[in-house]
Amino acid sequence: MSTEVKTEHDPSVTTLVSGIISDAQELLKQQFELLKHEVKEDMRKTRDAGMILGLGIGIGFVGATLLAFMLAHLLAWAEPAIPLWACYGVCGAILFAVGAGFCYAGAMKLKTINPMPNESAQILKENVQWMSNPK
Repeated sequence: MSTEVKTEHDPSVTTLVSGIISDAQELLKQQFELLKHEVKEDMRKTRDAGMILGLGIGIGFVGATLLAFMLAHLLAWAEPAIPLWACYGVCGAILFAVGAGFCYAGAMKLKTINPMPNESAQILKENVQWMSNPK
């Protein structure tokens, strides 16, 4: 005769529900951490790109200044009837118009940037909605 004693007990509904809620909270914490990590990574990439862009702008500014002086003196040499100050004015106006066009294009491009990671934010939003209304 064998007697089997059942030592296992079925978990209660309360234990199961509290386990599900605990798991959902842990998932939410992990998604917040993932979102924070993605934002930090995007900020680091933006900072690095900004430093390189700033260096390029600085060197380009020096080159453009020297080029503007050269063009003004070239215009004064090619057309001696125009005073040197007018040559500087002509070259400056042309370069200003080109620079303003680039600034406008850059501002329009900057408006299209979305710094928020869309996928992580959407998943996080869905989980918060589910936790607040788990139907």
